[in-house]
Amino acid sequence: MQTQQIEVKTWENGLTLAVERMPSVGSAAFSILVPGGSNYDPREKRGTATALSELLMRGAGDRDSRQLSSALDDLGVQRHNGAGSSHVSFGGATLSDSIHDALRIFADVIRRPWIPDDHFAAVRSGIEQSLLSVEDEPRQKLMVELWQRTFDAPWGLSSDGSLECLPNLTIDGVQGHYEQCFRPNGTIIGVAGNVDIAQLQATIDELFGDWEPRPEPTFETTPHGPSIDAIEHDSAQTHIGLAYPSVPYRDENYYAAWAAVSVLSGGMSSRLFTEVREKRGLCYAISASLNTLPHEARVVCYAGTENDRAQETLDVTLHEIHRLGQGITDEELNCCKARAKSALIMQQESAMSRSGSIARDWYHLQRIVTLSEVRSKIDALDVSHVLDFVHQHPPRDLTILTIGPKPLEVPSEIS
Repeated sequence: MQTQQIEVKTWENGLTLAVERMPSVGSAAFSILVPGGSNYDPREKRGTATALSELLMRGAGDRDSRQLSSALDDLGVQRHNGAGSSHVSFGGATLSDSIHDALRIFADVIRRPWIPDDHFAAVRSGIEQSLLSVEDEPRQKLMVELWQRTFDAPWGLSSDGSLECLPNLTIDGVQGHYEQCFRPNGTIIGVAGNVDIAQLQATIDELFGDWEPRPEPTFETTPHGPSIDAIEHDSAQTHIGLAYPSVPYRDENYYAAWAAVSVLSGGMSSRLFTEVREKRGLCYAISASLNTLPHEARVVCYAGTENDRAQETLDVTLHEIHRLGQGITDEELNCCKARAKSALIMQQESAMSRSGSIARDWYHLQRIVTLSEVRSKIDALDVSHVLDFVHQHPPRDLTILTIGPKPLEVPSEIS
C-alpha cells in the first residue's frame, strides 16, 4: 500500500479536523460527527435527536429546505445524515473541486439551522412510520429489543425513541437539544480524497474557527433489561438474538476479537453458516458481528428459523459459539485475513469509506489508524493468538431474546 498522508488539527474551541490526502482519486468526502446524539435525549422524550437531525436539513443560512437541497444537488453531493447514540452525523461525497463549497453549506446546517416549526409535524410523522415499520418487521424489532437488553440505557436505546415517547416530542424540545448539545468541543470532521490539506484547514478555520464552545452535557445510565427474555408473536417463524461481551475498538486485542467473530460468521464458509444452515438446514438466515461502543462491545448473533426448528437452532448456535475455543484452523484464519485485505483495498479506493473511518478512529482512539497499520495487525494474527483471546474472553453473561409463538429453553448454565 502507498504511504498515506494524514494530518490532524485541533482548534482552541475543541473542534478536530482529520484529513487524509488520496491523490489517486478524483473525489473528496467528509464525515462530520457533532456530539448531540440520542444519549442526550430526555428519557421521556427519546427521539429528539433524530427529529433534530431531520429538521437541520430543512433550511439553513439563507436557504430554505428546497434551496438547500438544490444547492447540494448542483454540487453533486451524495449525502446522508442521522442521529446515533453519541453524535448527530453528516456525510457527503463530491468531486474534489466542490468539497469546499459543500462544507460551507454544511457549516450553515450545523451552525445556522432554521429548525422550522412548520416542518415539525412531518418529521414526527416520519419517525412514527419508522417506529411502526419496526413493529411490523420481527427481525428489526428483535435487534432493537436485544440492544436494550444487552447495553445499559441510554446506550442500548433506539435513537428513534419509542411510540410511547412520540407524543412528548416538541419543537421547543428539539430547539433546546440543539442549543444544549451542538458545540465545537468534541466535534470531529474527517475528510478524505484528492484535497490540498492546507487549503482545507484554512476553509475549516474560516467556517468553524470562531464557533464558541459550550459545556458538555451529561446523561445518566441505567441498567439494561432482562438478559433472558421472550416476546410472544403469533408467526410461523421464530427469531433468535443473542449477545455476549467482547472488547471495544480501543482494546489492544480488538483484531483478535474481530478474527474470532469472522471465523464464526465472516462469509459462506464460516462456521455458523456451514454448520447451522448448510449442513443441518436449520435456518434461513444466521449471522454474527462485533459491535463496539467507546467503552464496551458485544458479539451480536441473529438466526431466523421455522418454529419447529427453533430450539435446535438455538442449541446448535450456542454449541458452535462455545466450540470456537476448542480450535481454529490455519485455513479458517487465512480466509478471514483474505476477506479483510480485500476490504482494505476497497476502502483505499473509497474516499467516503475512508472519511468515515478516520472520524471514527479519532472518536474512539484520539488518533488515526492507517490502512498499513491495520494490514500489519491482521498479518500478525495467528491461530494461537486468536485462541488465547477466545480462552481469555469466553462467551459468558449471554443475553438471549426470542420473538415467536413460544419461549425457547435456555441451558441452565446460561440462565
